Amino acid sequence: MNRHCLIVDDSATVRHVLRNSLNNLGWSCSEAPTGVQALEKIAATSPTLVLLDWNMPVMDGLTCLKAMRAKTLLPRPIVILCTSESSIFKIREALEAGADEYIMKPVDMDILEGKLAQLGLVQTGCAA
Repeated sequence: MNRHCLIVDDSATVRHVLRNSLNNLGWSCSEAPTGVQALEKIAATSPTLVLLDWNMPVMDGLTCLKAMRAKTLLPRPIVILCTSESSIFKIREALEAGADEYIMKPVDMDILEGKLAQLGLVQTGCAA
């Protein structure tokens, strides 16, 4: 399985932390600081997984998600929205727009690994 993740967040620090954690789980990673750049990288790299921040300048994560889901991408990347938006209405909006999962910031790596396991992307407790 191609284990490539695109990390989309306007914070370089968040991208760095997520990249290191995913590298430790055997994933290769690329990064994008905006939704616009994310769409370009998705078309170029066909990631298995996209970790997508909601609140970003230029194009927010929800707009990026909707644009991504409007395209016929094969294979279809799994999208986990990573955000501080915690209302049930926002969570429902993200899932209805095509997010596969939702995780709160700051991202707890045990929770992220659990979500990846639920999605069949890693085995729980096993680094590759």
